[in-house]
This record gives sequence, C-alpha cells and structure tokens, in this order.
Amino acid sequence: MNQNGPTFFKIIVGELEVNCYIIYSEQTKNCFIIDPGDNGEKILKGISEAGLNPQKILLTHGHIDHCGGISYIVSETGIPVFVHKEDSLLMNSRRNMELGAAFGLDTPPEPDGYFKDREIIKLDDVDIEVFHTPGHTPGSVCFKTNGMIFTGDTLFHGSIGRTDLPGGNFSQLEESLELLKKFPGNTKIHPGHGESSDIKQELRINPFL
Repeated sequence: MNQNGPTFFKIIVGELEVNCYIIYSEQTKNCFIIDPGDNGEKILKGISEAGLNPQKILLTHGHIDHCGGISYIVSETGIPVFVHKEDSLLMNSRRNMELGAAFGLDTPPEPDGYFKDREIIKLDDVDIEVFHTPGHTPGSVCFKTNGMIFTGDTLFHGSIGRTDLPGGNFSQLEESLELLKKFPGNTKIHPGHGESSDIKQELRINPFL
C-alpha cells in the first residue's frame, strides 16, 4: 500500500458544480473516477493530459448531478461503474430522468457492481475503504484512504447534504455523521461540492457535528 496515499486531483463539473475526483496510483498511473456528474469529455481530457489510465467509476451516491457524465465516459472507455446497491434504482429513477432532462444530462447506464460496507477496493498499490453512510440517500457512501475521506454529499465544509429529497433520512444522516466524527482530527475531507476541510475543523465550525 502506498504509505503516502493516492494522488488525486479535482475537476468541477456541471451547473451544480460537483467535485469529480480522479484518484490515481503514482506507481502505475491507473486511476478511478469518483462522481463524474457531467462534462464527461472534460473529465477524460483531464485524465489524458495527466497521462492516466481510467479503470473504474465509483459513485458516492446515485443523484444525477453525480452520475450524469457516466454515459459518455463509458461509451469512450468501457470501464465499469460501481455504486451501493441501495442507490441502484435511484440512478435510473423518474426523478433523476426529469432532473437530467432539465440539466441536459444523460441517464446513466446500469451499474456493473455494488459496494459493500467496509469493502476494500484496490487501486494497485492503494487501498480504498468503503463506508456506507446513508441519510442523504439510502446508498450514500464515503471512500477513505490514508488520511483522507471523499464524503460525497454526506458531509460538506460547514454543512451536510440535504435530506428532504426522496430517500433522504435525517436520523440516518446523524448516525453517519457520528461515524465520521470518530476519525482522527487531521483526516482530510473532500466533499461532493465546495471546499475541502478536515474533521477537526468541522467539529469546531460545523453546526451539524
């Protein structure tokens, strides 16, 4: 395992400014794409310019603003898509289709596989652990690797994901936040929207923590 953690960069995509993260191994230049919400061509261009080889798409959850760029990427690369099973129906729900049409986003294809809680996903020399963190959606997950967590819409800098959409549950989100609060204070968080932070800072300023 890479003791320094994976290298990553962020590409902001779509009208809702989703943070799409490209995590890659310095050793092999293979990469995973987290939450390609839109602008698939822009994402693949960034990956190509970095000299990387895309291997998988990982979704923190199934809302269309986080998966609207999948169809283009899959058509160009053929790489598989993974999501938590609790969000598999959400990806192609009527609401997602309606929102997708409003924002000019393609309905994503069926996922190729499903995450399990505490599953370890291998990116060559990097281990990525999946944490099921429901609340924003039933199948929301966070990805943890060497001192950092990609939190999707579970936890933001200074806020949390909304729970008033279909499938949202504030009590579940509170439980998920309790899990995140247990990580060391210097653990970096990289959310689905907005700026990055760390657990210590969120415990100090975030009213929901």
